[in-house]
This record gives sequence, structure tokens and C-alpha cells, in this order.
Amino acid sequence: MDKLIFPFLYLLSKYESMRTVINIALISSLSFLSLSAQNDKGNWLMYFGTNKINEKFSLHTEVQYRNHTISPTNIEQLLLRTGLNYHFKPNAFATLGYAHIGNHLYESERTSPETEEHRIWQQFLTTSFLGRIKFEHRYRFEQRFIEENFKTRFRYRLMLFLPLNSQKIEKGTTYLGIYNELFVNGEKTFFDRNRLYGGVGYKYANNIDFQFGLLRQETQSIAKTFLQFGIIFNTNLIAEN
Repeated sequence: MDKLIFPFLYLLSKYESMRTVINIALISSLSFLSLSAQNDKGNWLMYFGTNKINEKFSLHTEVQYRNHTISPTNIEQLLLRTGLNYHFKPNAFATLGYAHIGNHLYESERTSPETEEHRIWQQFLTTSFLGRIKFEHRYRFEQRFIEENFKTRFRYRLMLFLPLNSQKIEKGTTYLGIYNELFVNGEKTFFDRNRLYGGVGYKYANNIDFQFGLLRQETQSIAKTFLQFGIIFNTNLIAEN
């Protein structure tokens, strides 16, 4: 009967690594829900994609649905981000892109955002290895047009990936992901925010990853923890002859 009612979960449970990820996600989610009231925690639902155009260029696509609460029914931000990547070599690329961010107040009755941001951004990302651990350095510069205001911001993120059941991250690998990202303003208030993340991922296919984790964000005025669910889906747009 379980196979008929829950065919998807049944198939996933046949894979030991995916079952481990599911168990960790369920236990962590239940613990997270019991920590505090709904408005003390939030969640982010995320999609990321790298879409290969040719050997040197690819398109970045991204959607983030961010919520004030754990339940995805009280939207805080809808972030849409895209960009053109230029790959210098397999472990280094630069990006020029655009993002639109709609910001919503807590329990707002409006369906449209209270404020909107248009953002131009540039990025350089490089990776390296120390044994099985993959290090990812991301440098990002942003020009932010928020209603009538203009701001700039610099971000640096250091992320580590550690495969748990193989020597490298490949199809069928369960892995840990940890990062810290510092945001600093170009204006007189130097510190903007800091994000600390820890989570687990599963490489379902060569072009598909599932990720689950917790992010702690601290700004000048507030600190808050977010439950994160993400999918990475990469495509190859090169026409086959």
C-alpha cells in the first residue's frame, strides 16, 4: 500500500544516500519547528541553474522564494537573478548579471511588494581542492537601485564541500556544505550583514543536486535563522549535430 500511496518516496528510499538525506532533513525540520514561534524563524525555497551555451559562456538562472515564517505562506522576498558567465578555465569564471527583488512586509495584506530593488551585479568565482574538500571563493559586487535610493555592496563567500560516501562529488554522492558570507556596504555604514550556513546535499544526477540546510543571518538590527531547501538544475544548451 505504501508503494501505491507514496511511490516517489518509496523509490527514493531504495537509495541509501538519499534515505540518509531525507532522514536528516526530517529530523532537522522537526527540531527546527519546535525551537520557537513561527515568526522567529523563516524559510527559503531556492532554484539555481547554470545553462551552458558554449565552451566559454553559460547563463546563470536563479529564483529564491523567501518567507518570514517557516510556513511558505508569508512571503518576505521574491528574488529573480540572471547573468552571463564567462569561463576562464574549469575552476574559474566571471559573471555580469541583473536581479529583481520584491520586498514584502510581515503579514502584509498587499499582493504586490512594498519596495522593489533592481540590482546590477558582477562576480568572480574560483574553486580549489585540499584532499577531498572542495573550497569555493565567491567575490560579488552589487549596484542596488532601491526605489529612489542607490547603494553599493561587496560580498565575499567562502564555501566548503565535503563528500561523505565517495572521494569526490559525483552522481549518488551525499555531501556536507558549509559557508560564511560577509556583506559590506560602500556607504558610511560599513557592515551590512553576515550569513553562516550548514547543510547536506545529494547529487541525484550529473546535472541535478538537492540541498537542505540552516542559515543564520545577522544584520545590524536583527538575527534570524532560515530553513533552506534548494535544487540545482544545470542544462546544456549546445545544439547537438
